[in-house]
Amino acid sequence: MTTAQIALAVALCLVLLPLGLAKIAAVPFMRRAAAHLGMSAGHYRVIGALEVASAVGLLLGPVSVPLGVAAAVGLALLMAAAAVVHLRHGDPPARAVPAAVLALAVVAYAGVAIAAG
Repeated sequence: MTTAQIALAVALCLVLLPLGLAKIAAVPFMRRAAAHLGMSAGHYRVIGALEVASAVGLLLGPVSVPLGVAAAVGLALLMAAAAVVHLRHGDPPARAVPAAVLALAVVAYAGVAIAAG
């Protein structure tokens, strides 16, 4: 367990937990975002649950490296898919950047976790 791993996990959780919980709660902003992307509120809730589960997995990563790496891989795939969905729905590339940056940050987390072994 390294300080970098813990710092990345906490930073990612500070971003992912509020967004995931907002999707699960189907707050108006998230319902509008789901509709804009052509998704049902139920589908968006599933995505929110995956984000929350991944955040928890990242936080547990320093205790269980395989769990943390699995959470990171799943989250990297989810964020890459989010970037693609934004681009496919005609959003400007800048709308896909946050998801792409999160995907890269999660890949960095996985690298740090694997190196710490």
